[in-house]
Amino acid sequence: MTISRRKLIEPQITPFYHVINRCVRRAYLCGDDPYNGKNYQHRRGWIVNKIKQLAAVFCIDVCAYAVMSNHYHLVLKIDTEQQQKLTPEEVISRWLQLFSGHPIAVDFLKEGQIDSDKQQALSTLVAEWQQRLGSIS
Repeated sequence: MTISRRKLIEPQITPFYHVINRCVRRAYLCGDDPYNGKNYQHRRGWIVNKIKQLAAVFCIDVCAYAVMSNHYHLVLKIDTEQQQKLTPEEVISRWLQLFSGHPIAVDFLKEGQIDSDKQQALSTLVAEWQQRLGSIS
């Protein structure tokens, strides 16, 4: 039976994790697929670029990676120190690089401040996003 990632990952014990993701049903990620004769080598660049983009946004360092024909490996280090040092502006800015933002967060970045009644909602959003920026999930 599988164990939830929340129980497996404890950055206080070790910040390093080896992650594997593979294709199913004999599908090919990269290279020559002998079953259909197609070449998927162009996908390797897409995957490497996505890894670099995500590493720049999240507080997770990519120590090593290998993109194989039907799977890839990543060795990741969760940078909890960097995650904890992020200001609310940095959290929002990083989050908006990948996801559409909540209107309150967008207003805060544009104007530099928000109404006091929206401050609690923004604080809740920032705390959640900051936690997620250090999550392998």
